[in-house]
Amino acid sequence: MYSQVDSNKRRTTVLIILFIAFVLALGWLIGYVYNDGPAGLVLAVGVSLVMTLTSYYHGDKMALWTAQAKPVVKNDNPYLYRIVENLCITAGLQMPKVYLIPDHSINAFATGRDPGHASIAVTAGAIAKLANEELEGVIAHELSHIKNYDIRLMTVVIVLVGAISLLADWFLRGRFLRSSNNDRGGNGVLMIIGLVLIILSPLIARLIQFAVSRRREFLADASGALLTRYPEGLARALEKIAAEARPMQGANHATAHLFFSNPFGTQKLATLFSTHPPVAERVAALRQMA
Repeated sequence: MYSQVDSNKRRTTVLIILFIAFVLALGWLIGYVYNDGPAGLVLAVGVSLVMTLTSYYHGDKMALWTAQAKPVVKNDNPYLYRIVENLCITAGLQMPKVYLIPDHSINAFATGRDPGHASIAVTAGAIAKLANEELEGVIAHELSHIKNYDIRLMTVVIVLVGAISLLADWFLRGRFLRSSNNDRGGNGVLMIIGLVLIILSPLIARLIQFAVSRRREFLADASGALLTRYPEGLARALEKIAAEARPMQGANHATAHLFFSNPFGTQKLATLFSTHPPVAERVAALRQMA
């Protein structure tokens, strides 16, 4: 389990470095074409930062509202509250706010910018359909997202995706609106390569985002198994989700990456561009830890 955690951390670091390098290379390319230097990159990152900081400080409330999650205190649902409380004590985490999602599918998510401002939401279906050790595995996975600061990491990734999308959009608009006298036309091959790269850059950015998100899901699985010391519980919970293949009623693409499993279900079409790795791969990785 420790080796799995270390491996996922290293791979995530490599992906983030590649992501940042891609942003810088794209900014340099646009500066080369327009002979404007890094101005476009600075402006794009600045706008993305403003948008993302708003999500960073208020995104948890929006995610909980979108999922129709209701706050839970100890007397409302002692079973759920005590599982979260016991796992937090084991992990050395501050107790997050607990929410219940009135949905019959099996799912959960954690949100908040750090362990001191965290919330965890669990569906009614997860409580009703999962055995005790299976529900513990799911909640341990979500608490691992909090402990590993995954929400902060994904905020950085969103900034980078936003910067790339803005750069590509401004470049393509500028190609038709600006005078060609301002363009650097000395290298036609580089111009063609650059244009193709910029057109494809939003797709490349999304693919890197999916890769980072999937590595964090594997990491949270490993960390959650390490917390409960019972990988089989989490593996069985995933198998029940795969067998049910039931999408959430309020599934939303903006918050899909937060959930324990793909809220749109586990059909092939739903998972093709999912931020979650295939359930079979997650189960196999967990059973290798046993």
